[in-house]
Amino acid sequence: EGQLRVDANVSVHRPGEPYGVRTEVKNINSIRFLAKAVDYEIQRQIEELENGGTILNETRAFDSKLGCTIPMRDKEGKQDYRFMPEPNLPPLILYNAKSLPANMNHQQAVNIDWIHERLPDLPSVKRAKLVEQYGILPEHSFTLMNEDGLTEFFENVVKQTQMKPNKAIGWILNDLLSYLKQHSLTVKESPVSSFLLADLLNLLEKKEISSTAAKQVLAELWKGEGKTPLEIVKEKKLELIQDQEELEQICQAVIDGQENEVMAIKAGNRKVLNKLIGLVQRETQGRSNPVLVKQLLEKKLSE
Repeated sequence: EGQLRVDANVSVHRPGEPYGVRTEVKNINSIRFLAKAVDYEIQRQIEELENGGTILNETRAFDSKLGCTIPMRDKEGKQDYRFMPEPNLPPLILYNAKSLPANMNHQQAVNIDWIHERLPDLPSVKRAKLVEQYGILPEHSFTLMNEDGLTEFFENVVKQTQMKPNKAIGWILNDLLSYLKQHSLTVKESPVSSFLLADLLNLLEKKEISSTAAKQVLAELWKGEGKTPLEIVKEKKLELIQDQEELEQICQAVIDGQENEVMAIKAGNRKVLNKLIGLVQRETQGRSNPVLVKQLLEKKLSE
């Protein structure tokens, strides 16, 4: 039923002395309360002994609201516990670098420090590190952590691309993840590897292709035909037009064919300029740099 019930037996003793009288804390229902109950009971027994008292062989309950254990009933003897050591289980001895007894066999004890050093970060710590290290939004870190393997995919892309992480993550969350969900695929089943995506983003970052062309290349990569982004770019002729004179001619042709829009822009309506940029993009089939096109259009419209 997804429920937890733990009985914790606690006793304290000084090193080298016999085990102390054990108390049993019954029906603890969470790991957090278990830790609190054991910590409280250890401290209670130590204080009782140091003040000259004795520990009763009894059953106690943990009050989670008060954060303490309270007596339930006495036990007349150890036999009431029906306690029997399991012969196939050796004693579990926990220690850290400072507390290991000199005569203890290292192979019979568990080094807490060794375990602690190898524990992975908790999700909250990992998310904070992602935000701090890569400059991404906190909500993006949640998405990365919630999808199995997506954090590793993102970090591999960042290592292999010249694009800044806060830009690269958009391609991963908006394009890669959307495709995977659409086709019910896991990150590990993605036909586009982190290497291929990083290769594509490098072409985009070096302004060899436009973002429109990059999406076309990504669509081809999903087919899993073994082609590299550069091979697809050349095959589909998606390279940005590097000849500025050619681009100027296309811009001029668009201006000449849009008299009303040109008049509106010169009258102060700068928003219409975006339409002209879109027309140039359409004319060049997405092979023009929108920033450069805007500069050329503005220059020609001011002449």
